[in-house]
Amino acid sequence: MSTESAFLSLPGAVALGATAGHYGDPVVEQRMLAAGRALVDLSDRGVVTVTGDDRLRFLDSLTSQALAQLAPGSSAETLLLDPNGRLEHSIRVIDDGTTAWLLVDGGQAAALAAWLDRMRFMMRVEVADATGEWATLGQLLPADAAPLVSPAEPNAVPLVWRDPWGEVQPGGWQYAGVEAHPGAEFPLIELLVPRASLPGLVTGLRSGLAHVAGSLALEALRIAAWRPRQSDVDDRTIPHELDWLRSAVHLSKGCYRGQETVAKVHNLGHPPRRLVMLHLDGSLSVLPEPGAVVLHDGAEVGRVTAAARHHELGPIALAVVKRTLPVDAALAVTAQLPGPDGAPGDETAIAAAQEVVVPPEAGATANVPRIPRLGAIRR
Repeated sequence: MSTESAFLSLPGAVALGATAGHYGDPVVEQRMLAAGRALVDLSDRGVVTVTGDDRLRFLDSLTSQALAQLAPGSSAETLLLDPNGRLEHSIRVIDDGTTAWLLVDGGQAAALAAWLDRMRFMMRVEVADATGEWATLGQLLPADAAPLVSPAEPNAVPLVWRDPWGEVQPGGWQYAGVEAHPGAEFPLIELLVPRASLPGLVTGLRSGLAHVAGSLALEALRIAAWRPRQSDVDDRTIPHELDWLRSAVHLSKGCYRGQETVAKVHNLGHPPRRLVMLHLDGSLSVLPEPGAVVLHDGAEVGRVTAAARHHELGPIALAVVKRTLPVDAALAVTAQLPGPDGAPGDETAIAAAQEVVVPPEAGATANVPRIPRLGAIRR
């Protein structure tokens, strides 16, 4: 499989990794994408297939979402956790009645496929890394729009994954204390197509089949929607910290790896960190990199996971901060100024204001009765 996408041959394409970060005007591309008129190349992402009669029961037993009864053509999101509840893989699932298609971010497919294959035991399933044969495309699909290209239908069911982030899913829980969640304005779909069809698709795009938007446009809209993805995860992340119980965790399903931590934190404890969206001072025209330090009164209180320039909100970022950080705390974020000839310059601090996604009081939802001390006298 080529590591360079055919989309990079389109006019104005500026590479960001294996795909185009933009095609010359990220702001216009954001607006076209938000309106449902632009396609995003996600061909750097991975695809794992699980086939066999037990495929949904198999996935249900291992991951955080209730998948055993997933109907053909339906979409879901699920998480693979380690035994301590820390997040290892975020997985977008489509089932077409014959195959469960697992869509993952770049670089995860081989490791996920290998782990699932080791866990088959007596289950009637087959697992394969299908990234070399299948590619993912993305677009936002407002209510009055249609997919810009036709997805594959290898088993007579269109392979379209519809992001569940727009509303709290059955069995899920939202920590964000808002009535109008910005996720409702992020109707993402992901389309699967044969990877071999991408050059022909690019020829059609050159002829006006559809507009294109780069990965920077999608990232800005994702951040504004508070939508977590694998790139926001580190080796300590638990789902509660990113409000991922909203779309990817079923709190009353059967056992799965890491369930004890999920239940304990949700019912009895608090996640140690919490997600915020930062509104950044744009006067220096620089953005922090993922991993940039978030400061309060000169002390580190968190790290940036993603940053972008939004076409309406300006420079914004997602960050994970300490749970106990006051919600009205004045913050700053470290960033690198550009130096001469493109070399890194001095480090600076950008002023930032937090917009609470996960509040400090998230968790501890169980109504635990108070038990009298042994020997206490009742009056």
